[in-house]
Amino acid sequence: MAITLKQYWKNRDVEYASELTPELRTNAAETVKRANQLLAIYHAATGNTAPDNVNSGWRPPSVNNATKNAAKNSPHLSCEAVDLSDDVEAIDQWLATEAGRQALIDCNLYAEEASKTPRWAHLQTRKTASGNRIFKP
Repeated sequence: MAITLKQYWKNRDVEYASELTPELRTNAAETVKRANQLLAIYHAATGNTAPDNVNSGWRPPSVNNATKNAAKNSPHLSCEAVDLSDDVEAIDQWLATEAGRQALIDCNLYAEEASKTPRWAHLQTRKTASGNRIFKP
């Protein structure tokens, strides 16, 4: 399965349309594309059905400010991140393997460390300050 832009927006493209710029739309499309590439690799490598539920996509500033533990400069603000449902931590566990880390490189993505993302996998297109593919905020 793949995620869609509709899932990514979570109707915020309608509710906060005045805040949605062409740059944000471009970033969102790229984030979804790369996440789907990674999910396809994950499925091929593990045989597990990739989740198709977006827990968090774009967060306008007011949404980000109201989100518990959200970073003030979250890549969700710029449509450079997506949180995927991962209730059993299967994606996060796979990302910690050599194959998972290589998939992050191949898809030019970064992932937040599993201990910081219970029940979801955080992927982002924005390079981290450390440059680590799996990072601790």
